[in-house]
Amino acid sequence: MHTVGLGLRRCRDDGAPVFFMRKPDFSRAPADISICVNVVLRFILKTVLPCARHPRARPFHRPHGGPDLKFLPLPLRFFLPLLCVLLLAAYITVPIVDQLTLRWFVKDLDTRASLITTTFSESMGDTSPPQRPAHAQTLLDRIVRDERVLGAGICTSEGTWSVRSVGFPAAGFDCATLAQLARKRPPLAQLPYGLAHVAMLPLSADQGGDQLVLLHDMSFVERRSQITRQYLIILFVVLGSVIALITLIIAQLTWRGWLAGVQALLRGEGLVRPFGMGNRELMPVVEELRGMLRELEDQRRVLHRANNIWTPERLRSLLKSDLRGDEIIVVSNREPYIHERTAEGQIKINRPASGLVTAVEPVMRACSGIWIAHGSGSADRDTVDKLDQVAVPPEDPSYQLKRVWLSEEEEAGYYFGFANEGLWPLCHIAHVRPVFRASDWEHYRAVNQRFADAVVSAARTEDPVVLVQDYHFALVPRMVREKLPRATIITFWHIPWPNSESFSICPWRSEIVDGLLGSTILGFHTPYHCKHFTETVDHLLEANIEQEHSTITYGGHQTLVKNYPISIAWPEGAMPPVEACRQELRERIGVGASHLIAIGVDRFDYTKGLIERVSAVAVMLERHPDMIGRFSLVQVAAPTRSSLEEYRTFHERMDKLVQDVNARFGQPGYQPVHLFATHHDAVTLQRYYRAADACMVTSLHDGMNLVCKEFIAARDDERGVLLLSRFAGAADELPDALIINPYSIEDTADALHEALTMSEAEQRDRMRSLRSTVQHNNVYLWAADMLVDAARTRLRERIEARISANRKEP
Repeated sequence: MHTVGLGLRRCRDDGAPVFFMRKPDFSRAPADISICVNVVLRFILKTVLPCARHPRARPFHRPHGGPDLKFLPLPLRFFLPLLCVLLLAAYITVPIVDQLTLRWFVKDLDTRASLITTTFSESMGDTSPPQRPAHAQTLLDRIVRDERVLGAGICTSEGTWSVRSVGFPAAGFDCATLAQLARKRPPLAQLPYGLAHVAMLPLSADQGGDQLVLLHDMSFVERRSQITRQYLIILFVVLGSVIALITLIIAQLTWRGWLAGVQALLRGEGLVRPFGMGNRELMPVVEELRGMLRELEDQRRVLHRANNIWTPERLRSLLKSDLRGDEIIVVSNREPYIHERTAEGQIKINRPASGLVTAVEPVMRACSGIWIAHGSGSADRDTVDKLDQVAVPPEDPSYQLKRVWLSEEEEAGYYFGFANEGLWPLCHIAHVRPVFRASDWEHYRAVNQRFADAVVSAARTEDPVVLVQDYHFALVPRMVREKLPRATIITFWHIPWPNSESFSICPWRSEIVDGLLGSTILGFHTPYHCKHFTETVDHLLEANIEQEHSTITYGGHQTLVKNYPISIAWPEGAMPPVEACRQELRERIGVGASHLIAIGVDRFDYTKGLIERVSAVAVMLERHPDMIGRFSLVQVAAPTRSSLEEYRTFHERMDKLVQDVNARFGQPGYQPVHLFATHHDAVTLQRYYRAADACMVTSLHDGMNLVCKEFIAARDDERGVLLLSRFAGAADELPDALIINPYSIEDTADALHEALTMSEAEQRDRMRSLRSTVQHNNVYLWAADMLVDAARTRLRERIEARISANRKEP
């Protein structure tokens, strides 16, 4: 016996070689795979790993201008897992394929044995092998001439051999044993020199007759199985190589894309402007970085709000650090200082009773810059230079006031008409019908354009910081944006913003919203007003609204919509003694030192709840007669917009109500309501605040209301009680006041009586908390919040400009 190839060879009696196969050894498949693993690992150890381990290995070495994809440390992270998966698949697949191959060949040999049996039966004819033994022997010898047939024989029904081919392996194989092997699946017999397929089939339809026994050599199965295994392993190697190559290419290109994206992030791209479609895979990183930046910004905001009290000096320091060299321009209808000519021909300077002026003027003192406003005083033209400017404040000039001149017709259409007969009642829920006229709108638009032109002419740079104040100039932000696209425009809407359904009443609603969205930052007093504006934009315009970031993108420009609760400047220096103030006010109204006084300070406006206030006083006196003669309401109501019919009618109603209440509850030398319908300066009002036992703020609808904060700031004695309407924006900020519903006259009357009879200890606790809030959240913090957001926006825009410039470079 000699080993030949993968099978075993023996010589038959006639000298013809016969091949036998060993029983298939499926453990050889993993061995073959291990050979491939060794080859691949040798390749990795000699090539890839040295490059990966080298500390200065260059992942992007391009000797010929293209990427070198053979030796990359990062793609190795993709290649090794892929290699392990492919090897595992080969380890599992090759034995399975061997098993399937064996089954296929066994089935093929079963079919071949059946055909040989049929042919043998036809050759024998109607005679049986025992009857013609010589003929049967001849046929069997022909059958075994096929090298795949090891032997053939015929078993009788008694289980004995009738005829066998020459060289049939008789040792240990009788008919009974072969019959058992033939019934097995697979029907294989282990010979001393290999494995053979056993087939035992009847020669006739009679199952009890003679049966033909065939032994087939299985060595060709081993050879074919080995070839199949080799091809399969080659397939896995080629497939793995192709996949690995593709993976390396993708990894290389992806890594290059990531590097380019990270470089873009380092330049600020993606953080200040959206990434392109090709950088989607970096969006998670961008979102994480944006989140970190927002957290840092929030921490900075908390720090700048929490550290000490904001003062003019601190605000100036902020401007020098965050807005160094940037010019500040304020735009408002009302000017902070009015020059009036008296009857004697002298010029007198007045400060208007305006919450806007109260809030913004201290900021301008701290920031310097230019304030552009309507020149309405009778001596305003006589006090300006050739540029229509005058330095203010008169006692210590720190900024320039630039005046814009309007004709009476323009003022009637723009200010009294569209702004105060249209927008004012539209934005206040005071149940007064707004009036919109096309002629008023034309004046409003023309005046807005004139103020926008004044901003452009006053600007010394291309990117000033412009603070547009209030509802009089809703169109100015867009107009300035068209002339100064790089300007940082901060618009603050000092009155409430109605819901989208109510605002839809305005015929030019889209134009107004479009004008406001020319702002860089659009501020309101409360989050509630911000929500209403955002809903209005969503209802009227096709804009991209990001609720999470509080931004609206419209026409390629982004606007930050945010609430900035306005406040007052905390008073500095000594105040007049409380007792002196109490005595002064009581002497003015002709009452004794122990007389209780509630103060009300407002413009003569129907939104301030003046009628409801006086009515509540009447109900309180009616319910508590003991207060008659002991209590009075001092109502300071500065005249405003008296040329409008609605305001004249309201003034008349108020006068009549005061007369009725005084006639009903008044006594000789005493009247419960004192109405001072004249302008009062800030010093006088402060003395009134200090003299009062309570302050009544009964606004029917108000953006913030600064009277309540002025009253709190004036009470350094920690006495006095604040009654505050729940419909004023300040109510959310000052919960320690007595919050009232001015529409409920009886509840307001009860709250007034509670305030007048409150113990000193409770007054002190409430006032101490209120003063701490107002002192911390002062006007300088309000301005700082907006200017910090403006500085951040300007920084983002400058980074964008730098990115665009870098992109344009070859």
